[in-house]
Amino acid sequence: TIMAASTTTLRYPGYMNNDLIGLLASLIPTPRCHFLMSGYTPLAVEDGAPSTIRKTTVLDVMRRLSQPKNIMVSADTRTGCYISMLNIIQGNDVDPTQIHKALQRIRERQLVKFIPWGPASIQAALARKSPYVQTRHKVSGFLLANHTSMAELFQTLLHQYDAIKKRNAFVEVYKREPMFSESLDEFDDSRETVQQLVDEYQACESA
Repeated sequence: TIMAASTTTLRYPGYMNNDLIGLLASLIPTPRCHFLMSGYTPLAVEDGAPSTIRKTTVLDVMRRLSQPKNIMVSADTRTGCYISMLNIIQGNDVDPTQIHKALQRIRERQLVKFIPWGPASIQAALARKSPYVQTRHKVSGFLLANHTSMAELFQTLLHQYDAIKKRNAFVEVYKREPMFSESLDEFDDSRETVQQLVDEYQACESA
């Protein structure tokens, strides 16, 4: 469901976001900060299972897409800022004016926090639902976002690496390989690259 939603605008082309480059170009401000998170709502587990989601208006769908419980990445979006955000709204009977009104309400309520130095705007694309997949909800939404909380994931990775490196765990396994037979500098270079990525994400939060 998630992967199908991410390619909806490519399979059912419209007047915008109809190619992969155009879809991603506006979400990635710098080449290094290109790790995107996804979200989807409403997500039904089983066809026969009762759904806890009652309302699926455009405003409700777009509001829920910004909630941490609908994000498909183990990062807390309650901290940090959004660098960019794209909502793909799927529905055969959705009026574009509904999307504009929903964006205005979200902006007025300040439900989404953006970086201070970039445009504080949510991009929205309207796509048709697949005629081959029957769903109980008239409107669904898919989120692609670039968020500074991605730094938390890489920071956790660095802590885990430092703990393993401190104990020299698994070192002998790598030294058997020709690439690491003389030194393990490649690991240190990789750690430095990840640290630079974390620093760049954290720098995005300041003006």
